[in-house]
Parts: sequence; C-alpha cells; structure tokens
Amino acid sequence: MAKHTKAFMSRTVKKNEPTGVKYMTKNQMEYYMGAKLIEIGVEPKSAIYRWSVESKENDNEEVWTYAAYWADSKEQLLQEEQASKEN
Repeated sequence: MAKHTKAFMSRTVKKNEPTGVKYMTKNQMEYYMGAKLIEIGVEPKSAIYRWSVESKENDNEEVWTYAAYWADSKEQLLQEEQASKEN
C-alpha cells in the first residue's frame, strides 16, 4: 500500500465572525494538523503548508482548507510552484 504524502483539514467559518474567533480557528487547525502528522509518524517541520479559502454559495460563509505536504508530494508541489513562477 502506498504511503500518504499529504493531508487536508477544512472548516466552515462565518465571514462575519470576529477577527479573534477566526484567529483562534486558524491556530487550532494548525495545531491539530501538527498533532495529526506526529500521530502518523511525520515530522511537522519537514512538511510544507498551504492555506486556501473558498466562499460558499450563500456568501455568508467560507471554507478554510489547511493542507500539509511532505515527501514526494512536497517535491511535486514545489516544482509546480516554481514552474508557475517562471511562466
């Protein structure tokens, strides 16, 4: 069985939430992602992380996704990002 080399975590957040609540949500997601990586045997400092935010249909909410990449996925992502910078 192939080993996983990336992980994703998503949360739905109301756009009108106070900044402090959004900040806490972001920090919690970062903490839980690090804990999950340790749980599966990946050193959190060896991974790279990316955030994405998508608006939901009702325009009152957005979906925050926190992604971690390591090993082959990390190398592939870095190559793709480098190629997009060169174009």
